[in-house]
Amino acid sequence: MIEIKPVTSKKELADFIDFPHTLFEGDKNYVPELHIAQRDLLSPGKHPFHDHSTVQCFLAYADGKIKGRIAAILNNNHNSFTKRKDGFFGFFDIYDDKFVAEKLIATAKDWLIAKGVNTMIGPVNHSTNDPSGLLIEGFDSPPVAMMTYNKPYYKSLLEANGFHKKFDLFAYDLPTKSVDKRTIQLKEALRKRFEARNITVRNINLKDFDNEVQKILTVYNAAWQANTGFVPMTDAEFKYLAKDLKLILDKDFCMLAEKDGKVIGFALAIPDINQILIKIKRGRLFPTGIFKLLLGRKKINYVRVIALGVNEEHRKAGVEAYFYAEIIQKAIDKKISGGEASWILENNEMMNKGLKNLNATIYKRYRIFEKSI
Repeated sequence: MIEIKPVTSKKELADFIDFPHTLFEGDKNYVPELHIAQRDLLSPGKHPFHDHSTVQCFLAYADGKIKGRIAAILNNNHNSFTKRKDGFFGFFDIYDDKFVAEKLIATAKDWLIAKGVNTMIGPVNHSTNDPSGLLIEGFDSPPVAMMTYNKPYYKSLLEANGFHKKFDLFAYDLPTKSVDKRTIQLKEALRKRFEARNITVRNINLKDFDNEVQKILTVYNAAWQANTGFVPMTDAEFKYLAKDLKLILDKDFCMLAEKDGKVIGFALAIPDINQILIKIKRGRLFPTGIFKLLLGRKKINYVRVIALGVNEEHRKAGVEAYFYAEIIQKAIDKKISGGEASWILENNEMMNKGLKNLNATIYKRYRIFEKSI
């Protein structure tokens, strides 16, 4: 008999976080999330998402053992921004069992219906500003930093419960040895063009980090607002994310473009910290995980281009191309083998074309699903 229980205690939350470690045991491509980070993400009072929205986690049990998990998510900021009544689900992990999937999804759906929504979208953890999408292609390698991973059968379980494609997200592989170097060769010409337009590109000033973050947030919420599924981040959410990213940040891979002293675009590539996390058993930093984290950073040889955007009125100035040229050059200088650009919306023609011109290839595909409820 399957029993679905809402997560209400610290013990149940710990079980919710730990379940994937059991589910993916023996999977060489599984990267455990840090337990402390997941605990804070899912705890009101710890993560600023809970200041404006609500999350309810559920666990499925059979014979006293956990068989699956799901979170129902009411993102009030999303609905206010889009003028819709959408509900979301995330943190969906499960054994290949249609009956358990049906029970879990039905429970999350009922919770969302009670909140007054009429659509169920996901997986997102908690929003599209967080790790999002179901991996549907590219199961032969581990995910990079802040990207999702799942079993191939998840797709059929969701489809069997009435979900259909909303949109796909691409992850591009950019090996430094095969990336088109013409972009680097154009850097000087672009720089001269920038001088004529009073545009400058610089690295982030870590000594003025808080002010820099505030400038970047303004660009982020403006440059991405037309993207499918986008919802603006609050100041508190963006600062929370920035504080975490600062721990692994390489300032050479974080750039700001300014015109007349005002930030008009930024780019960020982060070291693929998953190369270390994959070795930290069950996501526990103590007693030995912290040493793997501290000692392994210098061995990271891959980055993820996590954000690259320019305000709409400046998108034909060549700033995006300059950002990529700088990232590629720095990667070569640092003997980094390559990077992943992700995630890119399938309908973002400008970004997709630009990446293909760099000889980047789509090597992973993720999907956001939806259904009416």
